[in-house]
Amino acid sequence: MANTHIKAKVQRHRESLRLAGLRPVQIWVPDTRRLDFAEECRRQCLIAAQADLGDMEMQQFTDATLTDLDGWTE
Repeated sequence: MANTHIKAKVQRHRESLRLAGLRPVQIWVPDTRRLDFAEECRRQCLIAAQADLGDMEMQQFTDATLTDLDGWTE
C-alpha cells in the first residue's frame, strides 16, 4: 500500500516537472569508488598537460583570461 502511494507521489512530481518544461536525462559519470579511479585521473591529467604544452595559443589565451578578473570575488 505504502509503495503504491510513493510511486503515485513520484509520478505526480515528475509530471509537474514535465509541465514546467523540463525533461529527465540520464548521465553516466565515472565511478569514484573504483580502485583504479585515481590512477586513471592522473593518466588523463598528464595527457592533457602534455597537450597544453604544445598549444602556445591556448596558453596565451588562458594567461590573458587570468588578468581579466576585475569584478570577480572569491
